[in-house]
Amino acid sequence: MRAAILREHGEPLAIRELPDPEPGPDDAVVRVDACGVCRSDWHAWKGHGEWADDRVPRGQVLGHEPAGEVIAVGDAVDRFTPGDRVVVPFSLGDGTCRYCRQGHGNVCADGSALGFEPDVPGAFAERMAVPRADYNLIERPSWLSARDAAALGCRYMTAYHALVERAGLAAGDRLAVHGCGGVGLSAIQLADAVGARVIAVDVDDETLSLAGDLGADELVNSTELGPDDDDDAGGDPDAADDVPGRIGDRTDGGADISVDALGIAETCRNSIRSVRPRGTHVQVGLTTEAERGEVSLPTDWMTRWEVSFVGARGMPPTSYDDLFALLESTDVDPGALVSDEVGLSAVSDRLAAMDDYDVRGVEVVTEF
Repeated sequence: MRAAILREHGEPLAIRELPDPEPGPDDAVVRVDACGVCRSDWHAWKGHGEWADDRVPRGQVLGHEPAGEVIAVGDAVDRFTPGDRVVVPFSLGDGTCRYCRQGHGNVCADGSALGFEPDVPGAFAERMAVPRADYNLIERPSWLSARDAAALGCRYMTAYHALVERAGLAAGDRLAVHGCGGVGLSAIQLADAVGARVIAVDVDDETLSLAGDLGADELVNSTELGPDDDDDAGGDPDAADDVPGRIGDRTDGGADISVDALGIAETCRNSIRSVRPRGTHVQVGLTTEAERGEVSLPTDWMTRWEVSFVGARGMPPTSYDDLFALLESTDVDPGALVSDEVGLSAVSDRLAAMDDYDVRGVEVVTEF
């Protein structure tokens, strides 16, 4: 089978022939029909994560937003058979720990991250093996194509888990989204579906236009406002010429929920300063080499106004039915986020384009 392999951090991926995977007793082998190209792949490709002992090793097959069809299963697999249409989450649980049993398999103590660890080669490949298939594999509804299911991968399901399950977003809430890449646009589309009012923040007018098409009620280009004051840990929330001030003005005192969908220090602090008293900041974006996993926060201000800081990573496999039900009942089209379909050999160029944020929407590999 053909696969894209991380040869050197920051260098083009190698397209090579590898042996087809064979299923262990609890595993399934999936033919990959589509796989999203995500900013988390970019982090892995760049070699980020060393500060958290989470650097992806050379030789890894990347790719973690797959959808496809089961072609083989192990003897102990009960729920799936060849021919089943499936989605594969990137956060894989063991199915037995207390977190998995409580429905929180995305933080499984003995889990693994698809495409980021040697034991679980990723989905920039024609085929892939899914461990503990009965727990981790998700049946794909008949109305959901492989391409659109790939768009539901890491970014979309993370946005759902972050907003609905972690922050409790509901109709009428005011949401600020900082960074309108794949996860930010997913958050906007989902928030619009549940009836929230959305303010989108980005540095690019074309990206903001797309955010508006997907449901954002108001658009803020942060480059047109005053510079962030690092000494003030995020800017003066009473000043209308900074991002928190602009959001405060447009929400009568701050957003109920604000999400950092990028992961740099400026967007994290702006997001925190954008919420109202007793509001919630959700951290989804991972940091870069500049922050190395650490961002200084206005903790006294957060304490004074009882602001909650919530982290969100992926989504438990057990939550997919709820996500599918929301999409079907609201006629939300995750495929509207797909900006381009590419071949496996183009992945390196698409990752490099993320260096300068030169990617809009969600790009999906559909030719392997």
